[in-house]
Amino acid sequence: MTQRNGISGTSDHILHSEASKVYQQANGMDHEKIQEADDCELEERGQEGGRRVSVAVTGAVEAPDGGWGWVVLVATILVLALTLAFPSCVGIFYTDLQNEFHATNSETSWVPSIMTSALHAGGPFCSVLVEKLGCRATIMLGGVLSGLGMAASSFTQSITELYITAGVITGLGFCFSFQPAVTILGHYFVRRRVFANAMSSTGTALGLCTLPVLGNYLHIEYGWRGSFLILGAVLLNCCVCGAVMRPLQPKRHRGQPLMNHGPPPPDENSDSKKKGRVRTIWSSMLAFLSKHMAFDQFCNNLRYRVYSIGITWMMLGFVVPLVYLVPYATANDMEPSQAAYLLSILGIVNIVVRPPFGIVFNLPWFKGRHVYVFSAALLVNGLSNSICCIGPSFHVLLAYVVIYGLSMSVVGSLMFTVLMDVVEMSYFPSALGLVAIMESVTLLIGPPLAGILVDRTGHYFHVFFACSAVVASSAVFLMVSFCWLDKKERKALNQVKPPTAPDPATPTINIVPGCQYSSVSTEGDRDKASANGAEYITSV
Repeated sequence: MTQRNGISGTSDHILHSEASKVYQQANGMDHEKIQEADDCELEERGQEGGRRVSVAVTGAVEAPDGGWGWVVLVATILVLALTLAFPSCVGIFYTDLQNEFHATNSETSWVPSIMTSALHAGGPFCSVLVEKLGCRATIMLGGVLSGLGMAASSFTQSITELYITAGVITGLGFCFSFQPAVTILGHYFVRRRVFANAMSSTGTALGLCTLPVLGNYLHIEYGWRGSFLILGAVLLNCCVCGAVMRPLQPKRHRGQPLMNHGPPPPDENSDSKKKGRVRTIWSSMLAFLSKHMAFDQFCNNLRYRVYSIGITWMMLGFVVPLVYLVPYATANDMEPSQAAYLLSILGIVNIVVRPPFGIVFNLPWFKGRHVYVFSAALLVNGLSNSICCIGPSFHVLLAYVVIYGLSMSVVGSLMFTVLMDVVEMSYFPSALGLVAIMESVTLLIGPPLAGILVDRTGHYFHVFFACSAVVASSAVFLMVSFCWLDKKERKALNQVKPPTAPDPATPTINIVPGCQYSSVSTEGDRDKASANGAEYITSV
């Protein structure tokens, strides 16, 4: 990412925020309402040049890179443990659901499929809720929704009802908890962002380690209905995690605010009333898509486009092995407790490996190389699925789980880091929302397609072979595409010969139109700028 001097962008934002506060006071807003407005994590609208401040912050702030950020990191780990890892543990109840509702493999596999798809497809709705309620309230709402969905699932009388309660309702609750937690963590850490993302990804490993053991114990003691009811109560802990994720606050400026920056943006409702209703609806739709789904990034930022397509294709086979591992093992006469233990081993490998990986990938040498490490790990992850085709014995599956877990650790540690590398952080929530929407399609059809394959062939190992081909091909696509983009960029840089000495304020490469944004002033940026005394604007 290219950097240039941009101290004026941060100053304009601070002055604009101060002018807005005085305007609110002049219109009768008391101090408590202004404080409440500051606490709401609203995204700044109407700024010149298309600049935005992320919904996770309330102004120009300094990332603490520690302090209360460590509490937010622990809360994010717990949220990811309760959300991202949960759909994979539904496989423990797979056979019981089949027998209870007399369903085929394909019909039963729709339960974790819809749950995972809703977890990702709810991204735009989650973005709207974050804007209106803030990250903290949205995470707590997601905890309530997922808890009620699982509790209601214990009373269902048909597989269709289970699709709605455990699939749609619980999945949306997971989405409302997971995405705001990842977003706000990216603003609490800048210099240690890679390490923080790697540590937060251990939440998925923690869930894979503990939820199968808990689910197997509850299944033995209370059956699948009692297990779903108790697990619904466990998911309510997302509310506690959300309560500690307070928004970052800008420093208070004492003294008279400057008022020479003009009045606040005019009310758009008066202008929209003068236009036709069709044009108003169309404009609102375009504004919504641009704001919450980053279509402008997808059209103008080639790296983000390649990353989105590669991740979408990857998800067609990435989570399917976790859903079918336990049914595959139990169908070949392995004890259910021993099969569940395989998922726990997978979680243990992730917990042990991800923290040191986070420290290593945070070294300066890996800067700019995250996507290649990510692609290589994804290739190993895809090829490891073919190990299951050797046989269903415990030792073979144990070797598979270890190799799969090691590669999964790298993939999970770098997935959000790579996305933060290709887009500006102010666009990260909407960029994540669009990727989540695209992922939801392949996540929805992946397990049912695998179920159809099992129903027609009668063997589970065909599923693992197909997943191996899908995930490995996505890794090759990402690696080749980013190599080509880097080579093209280096060639363009070599061809550019400035006639005079370069101006420090001039970018060194061509900026893609629509992809330049003001960054929030952070402690990490100031550390980087200490050599020349300037703050930066990042450009993708």
